[in-house]
Amino acid sequence: MKIRSFLIYCACFLVTIVLAGYYIGTMESRQIESYPTEINRLSLSLGRNWDEVSAKSKTRVESDQPFDYAVIDNDGNLLVYTREGISTSVSSATTHYDVIRDVVTEDGQIVGKILVHNTYQEQQVKRNQRIAVIVGGFLLAMLAASAGFYFYLKKRVVDPFDEMKGFASKVASGNLDVPIKMDKGNVFGAFTEAFDIMRDELRASKLREAEAVKARKELVAQLSHDIKTPVTSIKAMTDVMELEAKSEDEKTTLRSINAKADQIDTLVSNLFHATLEELEHLEVKDGEVTSQDIARFIEEADYLKKVKGAPVSIVDAVVSADPLRLNQVIGNIFANSYKYANTDMTVNSRIEKGVDGKSFLVVEIGDHGGGVPEEEIKTIFGKFKRGTNAEGKDGAGLGLYISRYLMEKMGGEITCLNRDGGLRVILRLLLL
Repeated sequence: MKIRSFLIYCACFLVTIVLAGYYIGTMESRQIESYPTEINRLSLSLGRNWDEVSAKSKTRVESDQPFDYAVIDNDGNLLVYTREGISTSVSSATTHYDVIRDVVTEDGQIVGKILVHNTYQEQQVKRNQRIAVIVGGFLLAMLAASAGFYFYLKKRVVDPFDEMKGFASKVASGNLDVPIKMDKGNVFGAFTEAFDIMRDELRASKLREAEAVKARKELVAQLSHDIKTPVTSIKAMTDVMELEAKSEDEKTTLRSINAKADQIDTLVSNLFHATLEELEHLEVKDGEVTSQDIARFIEEADYLKKVKGAPVSIVDAVVSADPLRLNQVIGNIFANSYKYANTDMTVNSRIEKGVDGKSFLVVEIGDHGGGVPEEEIKTIFGKFKRGTNAEGKDGAGLGLYISRYLMEKMGGEITCLNRDGGLRVILRLLLL
């Protein structure tokens, strides 16, 4: 949050507190009206008409005064009153701090009393209710503002951090093709941009490394061929010389030369094969993977949301697979589809029995990018093999090769075929 927004937030609260305090303070200073003149006039009027008033008993009348009252005689008997709930005896009037005035006739006799209802308690209740409403409104405003502040922080601070956490996990797992969502207006916009630049650099570095590995393998293969050629010539010449040799010592020497040439040929072959087999040192662990796990792997790999009918639903099953490696295979399939097709995708699944009686979960992932030429279907799983549609696209031609290797290690299979105007990749996973 910018400092200006925070200061405005604090100022609004300060103004609200000041206004609420001022209003409550002015309420405290209000005076309760006592109506002394009106009470005196009512007392004189009752004294003049006492004969009429005294003839009544517990009679409710409409008040013609700005206050409510009750009239009793000297014996405490209630004569008239203006409403329910007011004092009708001297003792209750004293308890409620009501005004008590004598009713005096024209000849000066005290014949009764007026009990004028004191509205202080009622006004106090109303005042407390108003204060409660003000405080409650202020607390609700604070709650609303705090909730807004919380959601603001969640959206602008917490959520970006969560995305960066997920992004870091993907980078750590080797998935460098998924860009991080950036909002340059966010307070952490510069950080997210820096992280995405780091991802691009790591991805570029990984591609350069793959190119270097490919170049090294090609160099080793070329050197092996170049070395094997003269070694073969040496062996051929020693064979000829051995046939023409006249002494046994010469033949022994030539046989020794031939044996050393064989040794050199074997060492070169071992070097060549060891280099090509470096990729086949990927560890695969036996484990159990559920349909829900596979659906989650697909949803995580489909970060561009190309799959129609999401969320993905896979036939309920448990298969034998390494979760990490299966996730890697699915990630390679989606990365290739994004790179070469970039169309909507479909995901289907079913249970299928193999010719050996084993049951498999079959998952088909397809796009509509035109597929690959039929003659290349069987070769695209080869090491460093790429289809003709890969021109202008970066890559080392190892994704499908590694995927096939991992699927075979897990007791499954991966195949491809052209269908519905695109390429369909079929995974067969062994059911448990």
